[in-house]
Amino acid sequence: MKNAVVLFALLLLCSSAYAGRSVLSLNDNWKFRFSHQVQFKSEHRVDLPHTWNATDALSGKQDYLRTTGNYEKSLFIRPEWKGKRIYLRFEGVNTVTNLLVNDRHVGEHRGGYGAFVFDITDFITYNQDNKLLVKVSNALTQDVMPLVGDFNIYGGIYRDVNLIVADPVSISLTDYASPGVYLQQQKVSRQQADIRAKVMLSNHSAEAVPAEVKINVWDGERLVLTESLKTNLAVGENQAVTVPFTISNPRLWNGRTDPFMYKAEVVLVAGGIEADKVVQPLGVRYYRVDSDNGFFLNDNYLKLQGVCRHQDRAERGSALMREHHDEDAAIMMEMGANAVRLAHYPQASYFYDLMDKGGIVVWAEIPFIGPGGYQDRGFINLPSFKANGIEQLRELIRQHYNHPSICFWGLFNELKTLGDSPVPYIKELNEIAHAEDPTRPTTSASFLEDGNEISKITDLIAWNKYYGWYGGSAADLAKWADQIHRNYPSYKLGISEYGAGASIYHQQDSLKPGDPSSWWHPENWQTHYHMENWKAISERPFIWGSFIWNLFDFGAAHRTEGDRPGINDKGLVTFDRKVKKDAFYFYKANWNKKDKFIYIANRRCVDREEETDILVFANIREAELLVNGQSMGKQVTDKQATICWRNVKLRKGANEVEVRSTNRKDTLSDKVTLISKHL
Repeated sequence: MKNAVVLFALLLLCSSAYAGRSVLSLNDNWKFRFSHQVQFKSEHRVDLPHTWNATDALSGKQDYLRTTGNYEKSLFIRPEWKGKRIYLRFEGVNTVTNLLVNDRHVGEHRGGYGAFVFDITDFITYNQDNKLLVKVSNALTQDVMPLVGDFNIYGGIYRDVNLIVADPVSISLTDYASPGVYLQQQKVSRQQADIRAKVMLSNHSAEAVPAEVKINVWDGERLVLTESLKTNLAVGENQAVTVPFTISNPRLWNGRTDPFMYKAEVVLVAGGIEADKVVQPLGVRYYRVDSDNGFFLNDNYLKLQGVCRHQDRAERGSALMREHHDEDAAIMMEMGANAVRLAHYPQASYFYDLMDKGGIVVWAEIPFIGPGGYQDRGFINLPSFKANGIEQLRELIRQHYNHPSICFWGLFNELKTLGDSPVPYIKELNEIAHAEDPTRPTTSASFLEDGNEISKITDLIAWNKYYGWYGGSAADLAKWADQIHRNYPSYKLGISEYGAGASIYHQQDSLKPGDPSSWWHPENWQTHYHMENWKAISERPFIWGSFIWNLFDFGAAHRTEGDRPGINDKGLVTFDRKVKKDAFYFYKANWNKKDKFIYIANRRCVDREEETDILVFANIREAELLVNGQSMGKQVTDKQATICWRNVKLRKGANEVEVRSTNRKDTLSDKVTLISKHL
């Protein structure tokens, strides 16, 4: 009885705002053991989100544990819920999930990055505790994407789990775990937005029910419009009804300039009673990509200045809390990014919410990943593998359809065409993506030669290019971009990845490249790399978007390079988010013109020669350099928000170096201490 009281109190606290349904978090107090731990009492308590690879994978152990884990929980089912439908919703479990309720198998889900829902109504017993057993495997299997990847496959229930109690007549919960509502923007302009709300309904009662679907659109507290449709809802799941509506003179979702969103409230009235309600964001916008002139949002040119993001971090692996997502989004906003590629898989729905609110244009993609420069294959011509990819694509699109930030559906990354060519299958995925969502273009990230057939399938194409890190020089990017634009003028060309590794512990006074496969990744070479690459990208409007690889260092157990194994250190911010590397401030100076600042680069290179360069990033017009209180002159920032005082002479020992604004209103400055050990 005590459990029932506690659960009822939790329901009151945790219930969603949806009428007719209650949502209860099940994140706390699970018992966990590995399947090979068959002894009684071998389990221990864990709370979700949870992964069992936060330690071994991040230590550089290439054969980190890819096995099966068991999560058990006792769940009291209230007698008042009789006649309701009871669901379990998992937002992310890596990779294959089997659910048992009271030792009876309910179902299986295959895929580590999409949400899924199980209806457990027919498996539960009311007014008593029910046993939940979730068996999770992150072992490699040949029929689940991804087959390979330059990142870790963290096993476990690493996102939220909720219990949902709904009326038998409801907005559907089982249409690929989507909200059951699709706000299809048919035609949008500054004068008018024609929108069609496709609503999926379920009737688990014994007979057809008269129903009405109402659409209320809110601008804050102001009701903008109401539309409704009456129907006779037959028995069965996932029945679609469509309610069109029009917003006159809409306020547009306009990226970071004005990320305004309406609130679309979808209400289901069944048998004269409000049975269910779902609230979704409605960011009205229109956009296009031109092969010569790039990306346009609401008819305004917008250079997509993007980053890529993996969903892991130090000590947590992929088991992130909301505050971790908040911190990542805040760093992205501080830098001035206006676009993000969420690679290489669907990420937490909460992070898409943050992108909506922040006005960040999103490239969302499925985990169809090739080996790139490694061995193995990302595609196998196996019917079950291809079916799984289609399933994951539909999950991605349906679950995240209403996010205004998402402008591109990504279909693959770094696939090869040798042997079983993935080209026919990519064409199939492309057709499915357009059928699921005719309003958004598809894209992909290639690394093959420019004219390869694989580059001609999706609406847009982008390349992963690392000139200046994996061979060549940073200047080669400009030559390559001009050549491909000249040879293939119809390509809508983007840069899906570019970057270089860097350790904050690897410092040098001279500028020399690091070896990507070595234990020496000097920070100043990463800075130089990005300065040269961004110059090439910024001067070419036909590049519709560019995405730095990566915003944060991330885990990759097979990596043996940089300052420690198991880390891909191409991030502009360290894995623990504590240190922003110099290249971060280079982009902040170029992309964020609102938050005025001055930053002295190479600051961690304390030991200097007698004569040294002082490199500064600043988003102000002019600055002055002082060494030991003596002015070394004033300089104006160049087109890349950069100033460099060359061959500045230091005295032996400690030197106080200060750079400050010349505009008295700014009162901005930055200081470092440099040590010269010359004879």
